[in-house]
Amino acid sequence: MKKMLLALVAMFCIVGVNAQEWSVGGRVGSGFQVVGQLKYDGNNYIEARLGSSWNNPVVTTYYDNYQVYSGRVMADFSFLHYWGCADMDWTPSAGRWFFDAGVGVNVGGKANYAYVGVVGSARLGFTFNNVPLSLSFDWSPSFGPGILYVGNLNEAFYNELGLANVGITCTYNF
Repeated sequence: MKKMLLALVAMFCIVGVNAQEWSVGGRVGSGFQVVGQLKYDGNNYIEARLGSSWNNPVVTTYYDNYQVYSGRVMADFSFLHYWGCADMDWTPSAGRWFFDAGVGVNVGGKANYAYVGVVGSARLGFTFNNVPLSLSFDWSPSFGPGILYVGNLNEAFYNELGLANVGITCTYNF
């Protein structure tokens, strides 16, 4: 896990050498996340999200007469690659509309519960002409197992609530 995160950070830094545009902001929806974006080739960019998520199941189980509870609010990290699919010229005097699609990895957890999986994303957004801000609405479903571990108990199940991950992102563009 540490090697994977180190590789992702290294890739983020290497791509940053030729960066054309940085964006930072926040995402609110199925949790709150700090967002960093790096545009590196035309409309293609990478995005890292770090924050919390409450889009995970509440799991209650018993282990050696102890109740193990895994609540909804958890640490969450996502790393995605986006492709700029379309630029729409609907309001040329106000700004630019865009549609992007992406794919990446999603990891997170709390106490004795963790999840890992693949995340996809579809984003419709707007970049203002006179202000360096972008607003977007996205759906980012994640697919993967949730793993509950306590002592010798290792229980895995599908994280079905990851499909309901929607949010609104606001970024400041440098």
